[in-house]
Amino acid sequence: MTEIWTHDGWEMVVGLETHVELATATKLFSASPNRFGDEPNTNIDPVTLGLPGALPVLNERAVEFAMRIGLALNCTVQPCTFARKNYFYPDMPKAYQISQYDQPLNVDGWLDLPDGSRVGIERAHMEEDAGKSVHAGGGGRVHEADYSLIDLNRAGVPLVEIVSRPDIRSPEQARAYVSELRAILVAIGASDARMEEGSMRVDANVSVRRPGDPLGTRCEIKNVNSVRSVGRAIEYEAKRQIQMIEAGESVRQQTRHWDEGDGRTHTLRDKEDADDYRYFLEPDLVPLAPSAEWVEQVRASLPMLPGARRARLAEVTGHPADSEPIAVVVERGHDEYVLAAAAAGADPKRALTHVQQNLDDDGVAAVSATALAALVAMETGGAVTATQAKTVLAEMAGSGEQDPAAIAARLGFEAMDTSELEAMVDAAIAAQPDAWAKFCNGEQKALGAIVGHIMKASKGQADGKLVNQIVNQRKG
Repeated sequence: MTEIWTHDGWEMVVGLETHVELATATKLFSASPNRFGDEPNTNIDPVTLGLPGALPVLNERAVEFAMRIGLALNCTVQPCTFARKNYFYPDMPKAYQISQYDQPLNVDGWLDLPDGSRVGIERAHMEEDAGKSVHAGGGGRVHEADYSLIDLNRAGVPLVEIVSRPDIRSPEQARAYVSELRAILVAIGASDARMEEGSMRVDANVSVRRPGDPLGTRCEIKNVNSVRSVGRAIEYEAKRQIQMIEAGESVRQQTRHWDEGDGRTHTLRDKEDADDYRYFLEPDLVPLAPSAEWVEQVRASLPMLPGARRARLAEVTGHPADSEPIAVVVERGHDEYVLAAAAAGADPKRALTHVQQNLDDDGVAAVSATALAALVAMETGGAVTATQAKTVLAEMAGSGEQDPAAIAARLGFEAMDTSELEAMVDAAIAAQPDAWAKFCNGEQKALGAIVGHIMKASKGQADGKLVNQIVNQRKG
């Protein structure tokens, strides 16, 4: 369980709003392409430009992706409506955004994190993205710019805004939430969730309080674009608010910008309330009421989610579900490969270690799970050492050859006779008397010098496990 962050008797309270661009071919209300990186102002049409008489038509695929997100986050999918959220930005030609307000598509869910903590999900609603202002000159910020340009390619791109409850209590938990959410979005195919391209953007609402007190005044940090920055930004903002309160000042509800360069948040504007947006029902769209059959069809199409995959791999390998080997292998999508090797007879822990440490995507593609199982069997049976097994695996990955025994024979890897190993151990003890004395007196680290001597003498062919057994036998 994540520890609660505290500072001088204060605690932080954090809720995250995550904007996710959906992986549709076209925009939310028009047929213009939804693509990143195209020439500015090429993916536009009358709806994107907000021209008079241009009417929105809802993208069915975007609704399906939005329902996938809601169901993956344990939300209730409900009938919903669209609303006009009125505000003027230069990159929003209509001067309003079509969003969802009091009747969102997905409500009342949760996200379980690898450490066992749970963050509630208030809602996950659909809306359209705005365009992008490009500020030229200076440091790229509007107040430093010589002039600004508008790119409307992003205007109208389908978004789902995922609003967490204020359940997050530490930077580590915030980072874990964003990482887990991103993994789920990619797994279900709803978004590529590339934060560096802006297809996943995080707004953090941060306040501080004494434990047990009511919630404090919150400030919103806009558009944080990396997992690392999420943690840094909310920790800085919490400390800033604590310093203000302890100095006798009041925290004002604001929207703030995180500057990665100086590691600080800066004021953008006083925070708007819902009344400021003058929400009203979108007159050009009818209510959306997904049928129960459609909802269940979408639910049935969901793949096994990362949390369940980690739990399954942990059960087979014996590693904790939140351990690094499990997390890395599942993140890379290699967990099915480990399970297949285990089903083919490999020791699950050794297979997991090899896949985590010694095989990349190309290696997994080149070496069959059956061949990996055969190699692991040679290793655990003592036919090759761990070092030799790693060398054989590298040869298999590079050449595509599937016979580890043939590769080991070609490389001259043969199991050393026990009597030969015993002689090497005795020679190492004689050559390292100080290390041996320390080891016998309980200094476990001293064993490394003795084992290292043996490995060097055997040119890496000695079985480390057997060496340790013999050394401990000599110790008595």
